[in-house]
Amino acid sequence: MMAVRRPPLAFLPWISVPLLLFIHHAHSFYLPGVHPEDFQKGDALMVKVNKLTSIKTQLPYTYYSLPYCKPKEIVDSAENLGEVLRGDRIENSPYVFKMREPQMCNVVCRQILNEKTAKEFKEKIDDEYRVNMILDNLPLVVPIRRLDQESSFLYQHGIHVGLKGKYAGTNEEKYFIHNHLTFTVKFHKDQQTDAARIVGFEVRPFSVKHEYEGEWSETTRLTTCDPHAKRSVTTSDSPQEVEDKKEIIFTYDVEFQESDVKWAYRWDTYLLTADDQIHWFSIVNSLMIVLFLSGMVAMIMLRTLYRDISKYNQLETQEEAQEETGWKLVHGDVFRPPTNSDLLCVYVGTGVQFFGMILVTMIFAVLGFLSPSNRGGFMTALLLLWVFMGLFAGYSSARLYKMFKGTEWKKIALRTAFIFPAIAFSIFFFLNALIWGQKSSGAVPFGTMFALVVLWFGISVPLVFVGAYVGFRKPPLEDPVKTNKIPRQIPEQAWCMNPIFSILIGGILPFGAVFIELFFILTSIWLQQFYYIFGFLFIVFAILIVTCAEITIVLCYFQLCSEDYLWWWRSYLTSGSSALYLFLYAAFYFFTKLEITKPVSGVLYFGYMLIASYAFFVLTGTMGFYACFWFTRLIYSSVKID
Repeated sequence: MMAVRRPPLAFLPWISVPLLLFIHHAHSFYLPGVHPEDFQKGDALMVKVNKLTSIKTQLPYTYYSLPYCKPKEIVDSAENLGEVLRGDRIENSPYVFKMREPQMCNVVCRQILNEKTAKEFKEKIDDEYRVNMILDNLPLVVPIRRLDQESSFLYQHGIHVGLKGKYAGTNEEKYFIHNHLTFTVKFHKDQQTDAARIVGFEVRPFSVKHEYEGEWSETTRLTTCDPHAKRSVTTSDSPQEVEDKKEIIFTYDVEFQESDVKWAYRWDTYLLTADDQIHWFSIVNSLMIVLFLSGMVAMIMLRTLYRDISKYNQLETQEEAQEETGWKLVHGDVFRPPTNSDLLCVYVGTGVQFFGMILVTMIFAVLGFLSPSNRGGFMTALLLLWVFMGLFAGYSSARLYKMFKGTEWKKIALRTAFIFPAIAFSIFFFLNALIWGQKSSGAVPFGTMFALVVLWFGISVPLVFVGAYVGFRKPPLEDPVKTNKIPRQIPEQAWCMNPIFSILIGGILPFGAVFIELFFILTSIWLQQFYYIFGFLFIVFAILIVTCAEITIVLCYFQLCSEDYLWWWRSYLTSGSSALYLFLYAAFYFFTKLEITKPVSGVLYFGYMLIASYAFFVLTGTMGFYACFWFTRLIYSSVKID
């Protein structure tokens, strides 16, 4: 891991201090229902194994897909929907500890590699796969001392299967496996009851070619490490090679270390795995700049608009009115239904569904209800909220559809329920087929796929129809001005008001509001790090709403002043075009930050980022549309139309 130089705290803007305090307290808040478990001395501690992961392939595999030591019976832990979609496969392991009873050189098993198993280990070492384990719901981490601060550590999630290296004096590269693990279990003890709670689970991996005398049996004592002789493994000077016919003996030590960290704060070391002050500093400054620009734009526009309205309302003669130019002249066409109005209603309704899902999820996350101790909880919450927000999607699309004088509300409800989910599900199904072809645990099982379809057809679709029925029964919104029967001719526009140019320009500011945070989100997803700074993410989301609204209103105002009244779709596309920049940034991130080499992994990355960009387009487009919708109704209801 790369160390980052820490900037002085004095340079942090004043706003970051309460935010840091807020985030700090958010870390210690646990999901209701997640209770600590007390262990007495000698109690059994069961270590569970999770998927094998790699940042080079992005394809997870089950732990026992490699010929590791197995328990007598492999038992799967029940995973929630989010865990299955993430590729988590949690199973029991042969590693069994006893609370506060250190162990040295425990032999797990002895394996003789053949050509096939040696090849499997080598492939996973080449792709830098890591082994993930869990103890008392805490993931296994490898502490790495920071170069700039000797007393501070970075934490790598999981241990590498092995490593590649060369013997001194040779040029031939060999594969070595980590076959000895020195676990450190940190605990916080209650002085009154003597019970202890686990607050840390760390490991130091070693590659050791174990030796012994005579023939191997279950009672054979190793000479390379021996608990009776107090001889432990401390280095990998004589590593264990991975080759056909090679013998590998898997061993482990267990150390217990008392800690002052309380159970409620045990996740802090996992969540604060990198130098965070640069993160706070960059985000706060970026948000302050965006706020300043947005405020300036809003102030200039409001002053200009106020002058326009005052001038229009002071015109006394018909001649003066005919000589006037500007947005008032298109009042008879500005509320004319656009082409493909049905599709616009569908996308607006879908955007409302996304907005509600993200807003409620972020509120829960900021309040601490989506703790990282509940693996898969965040994704599960997103899916369930998406399903239930179908009610608002149907309502919004039907209300807009009725304003456009539509009559077939069932058709709109059906399209709202199917267009976006069908496109996203088709891409997801194709990507899942690719993962399944790689025999990865990331492939969603048939049962889970069926459950997703049931959620879609059994809950989301009916709710969309219920919302559409309620929305269509409401009286339609009345336009503030009447629409002429014959459309007005749009004059030739300046180059800067070209639809494509203005739409592309409009997406820059909303993307600028999120791109710094986007870097950390992509890093957490594709480099497998925890992301738990929802306080800042909520602020970024609020800034995104403001910037989408303001840039769309400003460009809509300029468009109407140029006597171009086709604002419906352009308002949606103006802020929605930020999704194009998001996808381009994702491509930039892929080529500059990731080391993905396999074609399948590249297709997975761009496939998932395409779904994310499509969702971002629907979300930001809807926010811009509603801002412009409110703006046009407001200004045309403020002037006297003869």
